Amino acid sequence: MKCPYCGDQDSKVVDSRHADDGLSIRRRRECLACQRRFTTYETVESLPIIVVKKDGSRQSFNRSKILNGMVRACEKRPVALAQLEQATTEIEQSIQNSLEREVRSEAIGELVMEKLRALDEVSYVRFASVYRQFKDVHSFMDELQKFLKEK
Repeated sequence: MKCPYCGDQDSKVVDSRHADDGLSIRRRRECLACQRRFTTYETVESLPIIVVKKDGSRQSFNRSKILNGMVRACEKRPVALAQLEQATTEIEQSIQNSLEREVRSEAIGELVMEKLRALDEVSYVRFASVYRQFKDVHSFMDELQKFLKEK
């Protein structure tokens, strides 16, 4: 790490601790050349994720869109916001762990349905009805039959 005072490259870590945000590590360093101390923060670098929509357009990944969709599906249901936030975090981590720079919106929708299915069946059906854009009652019933067979 380059010293901000003298520019020397050699320093040693004197103290390390988690930063207040819990997402980074605060390190106190001491320059081996001038003996002055300075602070650095270390964070995990996340790759920018691009979502490829059904129409082929591309936009940046936005976790709040996932959370908002799940909140809407769970309205008036016994699902805590903390559970939805945890599910959203797991979905985001799954996408980051895939190391793909671009992800199709359909893949994200499938991950959301998988998480909702485990949390609340009614919310799952609500989300699926919007996500799959059922054309009529028969296509909706077909999806419910598949759901009941898998259960």
